[in-house]
Amino acid sequence: MTGHSWSLVTVTYNSAEMLRRCWSGPKPYDWIVVDNDSEDDSAAVARELGARVVRLPDNVGFSTANNAGMRESVADYVLFANPDLEVEPDGLDRLQLHLDAHGGLVAPQLLSTTGEAQPNGRGFPYFTARLGNRRVWPWSRIHAGYRVTAAPGEAVWVPWVTGAALAARRETFASLGGWDERFFLYYEDIELCLRAWREGERVALLGDVRWIHHWARANNSLRWSRAHAQELRSARTFFAMFPEFVAGIPRARRRHARAAALIGTPVSDPAPSSPPPSGLPG
Repeated sequence: MTGHSWSLVTVTYNSAEMLRRCWSGPKPYDWIVVDNDSEDDSAAVARELGARVVRLPDNVGFSTANNAGMRESVADYVLFANPDLEVEPDGLDRLQLHLDAHGGLVAPQLLSTTGEAQPNGRGFPYFTARLGNRRVWPWSRIHAGYRVTAAPGEAVWVPWVTGAALAARRETFASLGGWDERFFLYYEDIELCLRAWREGERVALLGDVRWIHHWARANNSLRWSRAHAQELRSARTFFAMFPEFVAGIPRARRRHARAAALIGTPVSDPAPSSPPPSGLPG
């Protein structure tokens, strides 16, 4: 439990099958699984695979469960990792190097089950961009750059990254105040990243770390479901907090000027003459 540089926090809800599929390898990190009152054997499977398990008496949602896992963390770095993510431990070293150099939040480039890059980096979350992401024309053409990926050897600044894999120094995350528990599910990752930009922290997508994410969104179907209702509730909360993303582009870019100035630009390494970050070799 102690002596690791990283704590990985995974929130589960009826996730036993994915845990067996994705988390059976060695774990040179502190793995904390927060179980949202699953009806299957997620908690037992997580323990068998080496996790410290926090069992919650109710399904409290993604944000609240992530915060519960964060409170159990004792490492200097934390990665929030979905149960359907395959973490390659050597990628943690590269994420750590980025965080020591630049701070803020960082995500690996996620890949589909068949190896294609998933656009887990995203542009500004205009309401019309969200429609475009669902292939609604003409917004899909107008916001063609909304979906962002990073090639090997590339790292880019982005307004936000999806919460399937998101890392930060523990002290940075604590200073931001954690995940916003007003969001049960959906939009919590957007709000967290925009808050980070507002607080002077940057958000990056790192193409040299490439992990498989067996992504299957519950709200992708056109048939109305509980997931759609949850997304609608979160959307109302989010756009009430950030009305500029409904009102129009100029106002949004003024309110988020720091992010607007950097998004889409490459992450630059510190100058060679700069002293090495604390804890790294010179």
